[in-house]
Amino acid sequence: MNTNEQLINTFYTCFKNKDYKGMQACYADNATFSDAVFKNLNAEQVRAMWEMLLLKSKDMRLEFSEVSANETTGKAHWDAYYTFSSTGKKVINRIDASFEIENGKITKHVDHFDFYTWAKQALGLSGILLGWTGFLKNKIQATAMKNLDNFMKRS
Repeated sequence: MNTNEQLINTFYTCFKNKDYKGMQACYADNATFSDAVFKNLNAEQVRAMWEMLLLKSKDMRLEFSEVSANETTGKAHWDAYYTFSSTGKKVINRIDASFEIENGKITKHVDHFDFYTWAKQALGLSGILLGWTGFLKNKIQATAMKNLDNFMKRS
């Protein structure tokens, strides 16, 4: 296992153990993060996002696999099992992550998952009916960013 694979393994092991400080330490000071819900976060925001998500989660369980990396990039697959707090519905989110790595730190992290599949599970009927629309995706993104901003102001 090379050092970048070790970094990714450390990141997800910390995640699995709900150690947000360990996760935060894996990011460079200029890191960015994006997924279908949180778009274009800077390093301060991504560190706060993981802290917020882990502190809010009551029953999250994580499995990760397929970790690979070379000198500058890496990837992994991870599955998150949790109850979506807004609706109380169970979610299994299957995610493929890609990383850019410099000097032993993550500089760019992008998580790819099917938003419609997530919305159907997390939101139930409204997710089934509207999860494919830009309207619902934009609404979820705006709510997530508002929650993150509020969390960062309180911290």
